[in-house]
Amino acid sequence: MLAACGGFLLAVLWMDLIFDTQVLRHRHEDELPEAVLNSIAGYYRRATTTARPMPHLIAAVMVILLCGSIVETIRWQDPVWVAPVATLSAAAAIIPAAVRTVSHAVRLGARTDPLPEQSRLARSILRDHLTSGAFMLAVVVLWSARGLLAGPA
Repeated sequence: MLAACGGFLLAVLWMDLIFDTQVLRHRHEDELPEAVLNSIAGYYRRATTTARPMPHLIAAVMVILLCGSIVETIRWQDPVWVAPVATLSAAAAIIPAAVRTVSHAVRLGARTDPLPEQSRLARSILRDHLTSGAFMLAVVVLWSARGLLAGPA
């Protein structure tokens, strides 16, 4: 179940990155072009504000993954390092999202900030999503491979 939660969250990140990566073509410019900001901001307006209850489902899956990972860490089964590493990886992906990325996405979706700030928000979201994606991939690999890592019974 924990690998499935991680896979779901990795899929959500992939969808976000489809829009976020538009920033890369303009990485040497101070401000992103209006068309790029409009595309990314439109996506985040839908994803964070108008697509309810989807953001609540994503948050619930994050809580299930973190709590389940903590429980597995407390159970301390073989191999003993998998659960703590998977838990730390999940936390490294989820906590920045809860603390910073979601609020940046809501702000960008509202388009109330000046254009330089919107560009900064879009770049920040991309960095957060790339980092979270790497950590979430580790979560999926670790929970999926846990039985293989334990060796023969």
